[in-house]
Amino acid sequence: MSEESNVKFTEREALFYHSTIRPGKIEIIASKPMATQRDLSLAYSPGVAVPVQAIADDPSCAYDYTAKGNLVAVISNGTAILGMGNLGALASKPVMEGKAVLFKRFADVDSIDIELNSEDPDALIEAIAMMEPSFGGINLEDIKAPECFVIEQTLRERMKIPVMHDDQHGTAIIAAAGLVNACHLTGRNMEDIKVVVNGAGASALACTALIKSMGVRHDNVIVCDSKGVIYKGRAGIDQFKSAHAAETDKRTLAEAMVGADVALGLSVAGAFSQDMVKTMAKDPIIFAMANPDPEITPPDALAVRPDAIVATGRSDYPNQVNNVLGFPFIFRGALDVRATAINEEMKIAAAKAIAALAREQVAEEVAAAYGKTWQFGRDYIIPAPFDPRLMEVVSSAVAKAAMDSGVAQKHIEDFDAYRHSLKARLNPTTSVLTQVYETVKANPKRVIFAEAEQDVVLRAAIQFRDFGYGTPVLVGRDAAVRDKLIELGVSDPGSYEIHNSANSPLVGDMVKFLYQRLQRRGFLERDVKRMVNQDRNIFASALLALGHGDAMISGFTRPFGQTFKDVRQVIDPKDGGVPFGVHLMIAKNSTVFLADTTINERPSAEDLAHIAIETAAVARRLGHEPRVAFLSYSTFGNPPGKWLDSIREAVALLDERGVHFEYEGEMAPDAALNPNVMKNYPFSRLTAPANVLVMPGLQSANISAKLLRELAGNATIGPMLIGMEKPVQIAPMTALAPDILTLAVLAAGGVVG
Repeated sequence: MSEESNVKFTEREALFYHSTIRPGKIEIIASKPMATQRDLSLAYSPGVAVPVQAIADDPSCAYDYTAKGNLVAVISNGTAILGMGNLGALASKPVMEGKAVLFKRFADVDSIDIELNSEDPDALIEAIAMMEPSFGGINLEDIKAPECFVIEQTLRERMKIPVMHDDQHGTAIIAAAGLVNACHLTGRNMEDIKVVVNGAGASALACTALIKSMGVRHDNVIVCDSKGVIYKGRAGIDQFKSAHAAETDKRTLAEAMVGADVALGLSVAGAFSQDMVKTMAKDPIIFAMANPDPEITPPDALAVRPDAIVATGRSDYPNQVNNVLGFPFIFRGALDVRATAINEEMKIAAAKAIAALAREQVAEEVAAAYGKTWQFGRDYIIPAPFDPRLMEVVSSAVAKAAMDSGVAQKHIEDFDAYRHSLKARLNPTTSVLTQVYETVKANPKRVIFAEAEQDVVLRAAIQFRDFGYGTPVLVGRDAAVRDKLIELGVSDPGSYEIHNSANSPLVGDMVKFLYQRLQRRGFLERDVKRMVNQDRNIFASALLALGHGDAMISGFTRPFGQTFKDVRQVIDPKDGGVPFGVHLMIAKNSTVFLADTTINERPSAEDLAHIAIETAAVARRLGHEPRVAFLSYSTFGNPPGKWLDSIREAVALLDERGVHFEYEGEMAPDAALNPNVMKNYPFSRLTAPANVLVMPGLQSANISAKLLRELAGNATIGPMLIGMEKPVQIAPMTALAPDILTLAVLAAGGVVG
């Protein structure tokens, strides 16, 4: 099923996404140091000869000395690309790159896309089989039926690494998990249910085979294709369809649906009519999984059968059957035990694990992401795609099933330790940021873009609307903004909301509001009017202050300090607070929060304590248990100095307030971040490296943030402005459209601000 089925965007925007920064969506980076001649000698000649000989002596050593054990090939010939048909191998490359990205994003599995220019099953089999030494697993994708069945089966027999055609088994596993839970809710047993499957392609036949393996009786399943029921004795059907031929006198889909408990649609939009649904058994279970438009929409099904449980492949309806719930974690578990195959036992284990997870109390992060309190029931029979527990639950279930079924070459002795290692593989920030995007999509906001005449800003605003996050409120000259919208490929520029300070009917209210604020600070009414008319930051801030937007973003055309000064003329800090900036430095497996990087030149002890408390709260909202280090050139008084008192007083203030997070200081960065150095201070209250670094002053903070961004190569978000009465974000002048979009979504989602 499609991972994103209801997001809208222009063709130009999609092409820009795939071409910007560098073409495509993947790159290869070295996992070992490559800085010195010694490094190069170890990486290649002559040092590489040692692992070469070790592998020649014992092939299993390839898993110890190469990337094979965490490397999956995503392979297609482009004969069944998404719902677009046979467009050829080269055209499938964007999809296969995308699949490789999902492997990395969700399960930390490295993946290479390979597009093979052949429609000959034998040629494909030979080409793929010869790749076995290179990869730990093979994910087949977008290969048309019936050839895909032959290709997968032959490769599974020939190769001693996991091979799975995700179009078949991925959908089947998630659908089976949902079916288990739907039967649980309606008091049914799998062996008793009567099932109609509409569609006889790869995913439909895989769904049919899997649910039969899980207990559904062959005699209780009727499969239909475009010509009607597949029944015993029907002429012109291949061996794959005939394996599921039913002993029945029913010949049409409508006849098959009468009295059915379950309808699984893997066919075309509109295939299930309301009249058909009316004839189903009590509490019907309907999985309408055609994408992007299902066989019947949930509202239409529920209109005639309010007792139904309905699932689709779409993210804008409950119960999304989404392959990303399965394939990353199935391969993760298979790779970790060096499985020689992905067998039926492993697929069943994955389906049962996914089903069981949906019945557990929903993770707090998931509830926050979707803006509602989910609980197991008719609208929640399948876990949300961004449930952080999927990694450990599904991967460990698959690994155990591989061991129990005899296809594992490596055994896990301590599954508790294994599950812990799975949790540690992924940076929680990545998952939580994705959840924030989902939250805002579910609760759209109005975000004011103060510099809408700038291409980069306007591109971010277009994405904000097209991706469903809410309404961009554009500030700029009407004609100039509309001309830019047309240049950027927007077909309906007139539908965008534009506010021009030169002719806005809101200017009078703004001047009145702002003059009341500033009249005792040396400003005359004419000064205030000129500010509102001529300064877009003042005008945009006034829009926000008067309730015409939920959040605001600016900063692209002016330095942070100047923009912040403009905003402060209109908007105050939160009561009792001090505004400050935070940079997020996101590495593969960790995130560090750096504060204050933007505003307070020499913070007092009270300021430092406040910054620590508020940054720890942001860290928690982004999925981290905060461990705060107050940084200094000195570690616990060594060397001594005159700038340490404020840090020590800040620590004492946290002691008095009894905060519920770890903190320590004063500390040099190595004592806060390096576990080996931390051992020298057994009295330290930090139980692990710090992830919130409170800097002693603006000079060191700003320099550190920019140095890390330029030299470390890690992803950076920010600076994020914290502590204002209204959500305002100030992007750096070097920001790209994705940076501005991220800050806009974070502000709209209430994560920062």
